[in-house]
Amino acid sequence: MKIVFMGSPDFAVPSLEALIEARFDVQLVVTQPDRPAGRGRKMLPTAVKAAAQEHHLPVIDFRKGQGKAVGAEVMAHEPDAVVVAAFGHILREPLLSAPPFGCINVHASLLPRWRGVSPVQYSILHGDSWSGVTIMRMDAGVDTGPILAQRSVPIGPEDTGGELLERLAGQGADLLIHTLRRLMNNQVEPVSQSEDEAVYAPKLTKALSAVRWDRHVVTVHNQIRSLIPWPGTVTYLGEKALKITEARPMSFNRPGKTPGTVLDVGDEGVVVSCGEGSLLLTGLQCPGRKSLRVDEFLRGFKIVAGDVLRS
Repeated sequence: MKIVFMGSPDFAVPSLEALIEARFDVQLVVTQPDRPAGRGRKMLPTAVKAAAQEHHLPVIDFRKGQGKAVGAEVMAHEPDAVVVAAFGHILREPLLSAPPFGCINVHASLLPRWRGVSPVQYSILHGDSWSGVTIMRMDAGVDTGPILAQRSVPIGPEDTGGELLERLAGQGADLLIHTLRRLMNNQVEPVSQSEDEAVYAPKLTKALSAVRWDRHVVTVHNQIRSLIPWPGTVTYLGEKALKITEARPMSFNRPGKTPGTVLDVGDEGVVVSCGEGSLLLTGLQCPGRKSLRVDEFLRGFKIVAGDVLRS
């Protein structure tokens, strides 16, 4: 089967490498352009481009305004299927219907729940017990196409957004190969999505970062772990911003203190009251510096019982 692969971030790399290992004929890789990164703002390739170059695959950038040209180049390879994983652009006709097996997407949720660009983070943010991966045939909508295969994955109580995304990347790559082989043997019956069950996960922004201490401790904990590694969660002690990099629920009892009040400071961490329950902060970071365990952090930053953290 001839494949054109379209993807950009780390999540997409296992799918590309699975295709190569399974000896699919990857004709071309399409990814987003190099972008500045790090303090030096050095131009770096996407994770997919780096992987494609390691395997000596032809790779092109999808630049703004060049959708038709890229689509034409993809179709010139006459692929049997176009495989898409976290590509970052919406595909349109005539590309969508050109390959005989269609454009096949690896999506990190159990569609139709959490369509959109941030399904993993929103599943944790909203307290879901399960996530998963969906292999779907793309149509003109955003993650609205028929489902070809799904695999459920439990969300652990301490899973962060980054950890769950990494796990789903591997599961998605494995399910992709099984699905493509079944497609080749005409063993897949596409299933339409239920619009009544559809939920959308919009793009993550720093507007989500402010910790709301007046909420239940589980809700606060879900917010913190869902936004690791980016954009992270921030609280303030006076005028000083503190990024919370690790935490866990300490108690589910009402603390009887104003939400955000520091109840205790010890070797295990900083205990903070929530609207209901209390949270143990075990990792903190000042903006522009590295994340530290709380015992290390407190050697250079004073937090005492009675302090009040605010949003």
